[in-house]
Amino acid sequence: MGALKYQLKADLVVAMKARDEAAKSNIRMALTAIHTEEVAGAAARELTDAEEIGVVTKEVNKRKDSAEAYAQGGRPELAAKETCEAEFLARYLPEAMDEEELRAIVAEEIAAASGPNGEKPTMRQMGQVMKAVSNRTQGRADGKTVSGLVKAAMA
Repeated sequence: MGALKYQLKADLVVAMKARDEAAKSNIRMALTAIHTEEVAGAAARELTDAEEIGVVTKEVNKRKDSAEAYAQGGRPELAAKETCEAEFLARYLPEAMDEEELRAIVAEEIAAASGPNGEKPTMRQMGQVMKAVSNRTQGRADGKTVSGLVKAAMA
């Protein structure tokens, strides 16, 4: 069992003892998402810490997207609920990278993807650069931000 799943289970016990319904509900949703990912596929498996963080990151992003949709649809009470859930789950994620640190990683990966004569990688190689940057930032940077920085650096 990964560290994040262990922490969620411990926090669930605390929330149950405190009769904190909101925390209990949010933690159960996160644990369910992790369990669903564990049993998806041909055989059940245990997720690594990075995979668990990825699952919780997806859940946070789902809540943010839902909150945005509810806000646009004129349902501020549901948008507020989704935003609270996203903020609650975000506490379990590693601290986000600042943009300066992210720019440095993008620059390093672009330099690593450069050709033998030092030519800059083309937009066709953006996927390779994105994959390398995503592996290094794993759960600590938003994909949209990373994509924007890579596009800007390669242009």
